[in-house]
Amino acid sequence: MTISQNSNLKSQSQSSKVKTDLKERCYNYSISMIKFVSVLPENRTQLIISNQLIRSATSIGANVVEAKSASSKRDFIRYYEIALKSANETTYWLGLLRDALNVQGLEIESLIKETGELSKILAASLLTMKNRT
Repeated sequence: MTISQNSNLKSQSQSSKVKTDLKERCYNYSISMIKFVSVLPENRTQLIISNQLIRSATSIGANVVEAKSASSKRDFIRYYEIALKSANETTYWLGLLRDALNVQGLEIESLIKETGELSKILAASLLTMKNRT
């Protein structure tokens, strides 16, 4: 095996691990978000925002998983783009909960931070994929 082939195998292995880690991270993130929303005090406004928050937050992981079955590279990229848009939307809803409805605490700050990190991972992945096309 040449150095180039060995390097390619390592790169493919690392890429596969990152994809698996991202799926797992998104899944755990969705669980955290569901648990967070389930203990919020109930009022009409909070319920509406929470509903949107759950939809957008769980959409991140759902689109990352769906990308695996994409029929083309373009389709794969599209699923990642949707996941990134969902992450951006989730940041918006979390900000509204924090700032308009005064939901405070370490948990919401942790979710905002994780949403930002997932956004960065998705954006970096998209840049890499688009540069390869």
